[in-house]
Amino acid sequence: MKMTLTEKKCVPCEGGVPAIEGAEIENYTCQLKSKWDVVDEKMLRRTFTFPDFKSAMAFANQVAAIAEEEGHHPDLHISWGKVVIELYTHAIGGLSENDFIVAAKIDAVEK
Repeated sequence: MKMTLTEKKCVPCEGGVPAIEGAEIENYTCQLKSKWDVVDEKMLRRTFTFPDFKSAMAFANQVAAIAEEEGHHPDLHISWGKVVIELYTHAIGGLSENDFIVAAKIDAVEK
């Protein structure tokens, strides 16, 4: 049986591997529970909205815990009632399976 993205663990990436592109990106995005924007086939981005700053910060802290556990850290942009998350693998300048694993685990967080 194939493991879901939420069952997988991130693997450290030091570069030297090709970024995921084209149909492979589509294959991974189809496995995500929510709609993430794919930016230039190099980044995943999603905006989460909240009723206030405190709720946005609580969510951002949950995302930070996931990032630490996976050893793969998204860029977080936090403002009143909003958290924008950008995921990409810095070492390869594009997307890797790690980005989709973290996105899936973020999707699993209760808002």
